[in-house]
Amino acid sequence: MLTARFAVPAVPKLLVHRPELLKRLTAGVQGPLTLINGPAGSGKTVLTAHWVADGLAPRPPVWLTVEPDDAPGAFWAYVLEAFHRGGVVLPAGVGTPTRAEGVTRSFLVRLAEGLAGRPQPAVLVLDQFDTAQPPAMTEGLDFVLRHAAGGLRIVLTSRTDSLLPLHRYRAADEIAEIRHADLRFTDEDARALLDEHRLELSPAGVGLLMERTEGWAAGVRLCALAMQRSADPEAFLRQFAADRTTIADYLLKEVLDTQPPPTQDLLLRVCVTDRIHPDLADELTGRDDAARTLAGLARDNAFLEQIDASAWYRLHPLFAEVLRAHLRQRHPGLEPRLHGRAARWLARTGRLTEAVLQGAAAGDWQFAAAQLVGHLAIGRLFTGLEAEQLGRAFAGMPIDAEDVTGATDAAGATGVAPALVAAACRLVEQDLPGCEAALRRADAYLCPDSAPAPAPTARLGRAFLGVLAGRLAGDPEATERAAADADRLFRELPPPLLAGRPELRALVLAGLGAVELGAGRLDRAESALTAAVAACGEPGTEYPHCDALGSLALVAFRRGRLRQAAAHARASLAVAEQSALPPERRSGADHLVLAGVAVEQDDLPAARRHLDLALAATAAGPRPELAAVVAAAVIGARLAVSEGDGEAALAALRAVGTAGAPVRLPGWAVDELAVAESAAHLARGDAAAALQVLDAVVAVDAVDGDRPDYVVARARALLAAGRDDEASEALAGSAGLAALPGDEGVATPVRARARLLRAEIAAAGGDTEEARRRLGEALGLARPEELRRMFTESGPWVRRILRGDPHLARLHGRLSSDTPVHARGAPADGQPVVVEQLSARETEVLRKAAQLLSTEEIAAELYVSPNTVKTHLKSIYRKFCVTRRSEAVHRAQDLGLL
Repeated sequence: MLTARFAVPAVPKLLVHRPELLKRLTAGVQGPLTLINGPAGSGKTVLTAHWVADGLAPRPPVWLTVEPDDAPGAFWAYVLEAFHRGGVVLPAGVGTPTRAEGVTRSFLVRLAEGLAGRPQPAVLVLDQFDTAQPPAMTEGLDFVLRHAAGGLRIVLTSRTDSLLPLHRYRAADEIAEIRHADLRFTDEDARALLDEHRLELSPAGVGLLMERTEGWAAGVRLCALAMQRSADPEAFLRQFAADRTTIADYLLKEVLDTQPPPTQDLLLRVCVTDRIHPDLADELTGRDDAARTLAGLARDNAFLEQIDASAWYRLHPLFAEVLRAHLRQRHPGLEPRLHGRAARWLARTGRLTEAVLQGAAAGDWQFAAAQLVGHLAIGRLFTGLEAEQLGRAFAGMPIDAEDVTGATDAAGATGVAPALVAAACRLVEQDLPGCEAALRRADAYLCPDSAPAPAPTARLGRAFLGVLAGRLAGDPEATERAAADADRLFRELPPPLLAGRPELRALVLAGLGAVELGAGRLDRAESALTAAVAACGEPGTEYPHCDALGSLALVAFRRGRLRQAAAHARASLAVAEQSALPPERRSGADHLVLAGVAVEQDDLPAARRHLDLALAATAAGPRPELAAVVAAAVIGARLAVSEGDGEAALAALRAVGTAGAPVRLPGWAVDELAVAESAAHLARGDAAAALQVLDAVVAVDAVDGDRPDYVVARARALLAAGRDDEASEALAGSAGLAALPGDEGVATPVRARARLLRAEIAAAGGDTEEARRRLGEALGLARPEELRRMFTESGPWVRRILRGDPHLARLHGRLSSDTPVHARGAPADGQPVVVEQLSARETEVLRKAAQLLSTEEIAAELYVSPNTVKTHLKSIYRKFCVTRRSEAVHRAQDLGLL
């Protein structure tokens, strides 16, 4: 007998301790059967040997390594010898097997009786039991185990499910199982092994290692050994190719070579697909035995597993990689043909994305592109979970892929689909010249006299790309024409076909709205963007949803609707976070708008934080559009002015000309930049320069000098220059600012600023009553949008008037965190100033309460439940020693907390 078969294998020096699995082993041997099941290299033997070596078993186990050529009689002879060497004393009457081919039932009866009579049960470890499972052996083992009356405990390690009737043991709760999923290394296990090898990997590196190996213990260990020999372990992992490492040798010898030739052939052919269906496998092999073969491989843990109890299977990614390399070596030129067969089978069965990927892998660009265009799936290159994967698939498509002869493609004309897909790929990369060149090639196939006539799906694809190309070019006319074509085709095509493609309409509307915003047509922009948001919500529309909300936020901000702008911006951020939209797909408009809102509400730290996030998103994301470029400059300058840095404000505004904006800016952009530059000059104390820049844009750029924002900016500069009468005349002569009831079309900040300037002029002229009236109007306009900054920067005259009119001050609350409205001290009623400081959330609730919002409105604003708001209000009442909401607001105003 071979002594080595009775020896417990040595535990590796570099060992990952897995205490939970060891505990499960110890608990398992309290019952008759423990099964440790997993593929080659999953750590079954190492775990069991560690358990034995550490003495965790209730009594010393008996070890036997099973060999593949063991006949039943030989197997039982080795079992008896293992008992003998392990000190398990059996009655002499048990006897020994007399034939290698088998044993008698009487022998099994005597053995079971002998084990049943022992005072303590024997623990038998059968390592690699899957290598020898003839029915006679497993039936005999089951008989002995069931009739040993608790005198035998068996631990089986196996790559396959034993032929033992496991269902009976499960039904009787007499089996403990440690399966492949339990044996997989966790991130913590991988880090522990890397530490043993003295390797330091970043969290991203550990994540990549686990992604490639899927926790396969041998794979992690072999990678660690290879990384030890590399000068840069992180770089090795990024460039790691399984077919050029010892992993390939391991998998070929331990897994592939152990299979019969027909099974090897099947594995080599199905490795070209990510998922394997038995019918697809039959298509690739030309046989009809795939269902049985795949089920057997999955049952035997041959690095193939069934996907969620479906009919589909998948190979371990490392095994698939090794198989593909072996396929290229053994059958040169076969791989592309297999991809082509798989593509057509997947297309016939309605699996569009997989068919496209397989067609691209086969180099059949005509087929792959026609699937996208013909099934209206070209929008998936821009949005959805498959966008990046599809983009990589078409990255290798040659420029002239449409220049082929042959049958008409699914898009209705030979060559049009590859040209359209090429244009889409260039758009994703923001390569406008490349996109336009591809669109010109597509137009040659789509001309009215082309034969055969192009299908409506191809024409819709062209219109769709025309909208996106027009947006990238900043061309409103071209974008509107393409959007009109797309809208007409949307009505012509069958609704069921469009129902599954919500991303097309959403992307068209979001693109049109963004272009209208850049052209300064805010009404049209708002209409298109609102429709875009309504078209979103289905899977695959996350990008246009986030994009449209960000653009809507910019529209609302430019109109002075700060609360609405902030709501859109937060909704955009929520969509981006919930859908895990990558940084390169985020425009940063949401953070930009929140920065602008925070400046006007005098929350400068929040403004700086959001602006930094917006600029970071711009650097990592798509090329910024004109509206965002101008907004970033204006908001950045506004914040710099608020921070007292006029030079930085001017630098931010002058950078617009080098930020990718067109040489000739539209009137609205010139106007906004001039107004912001005027404010920056005023912050530097240069009223003459402020007036000069405003007068220049009217003279040179033909900007409407009666536009309310321009009039207010010029009046402010005139007032700073000491020309109060001219400032008053400018404000009075503006039709847009003529009267409070009739100027709803003017942005609220502009109207509030106009009233504030009139108040300042009155205060400077000594007309305190007029100043108080105008200031009250300004405060009333500013209150709904929580505008504070304009009052903070207006100077001490505002505080003087408020100190003289406590009712006005109390009505409108604190103007900014550093503008005291009242002298602070104990309230007149003698109550304590405050029992306990308010929390940040309680302060937010109190601010909303001061705006006369209801409990439900406060809850909606803060994204909490009405009950939570009520709880915060009760806490505020207790801390302020009041009983009503109005009293709490007044107390907070008296204390300068609002």
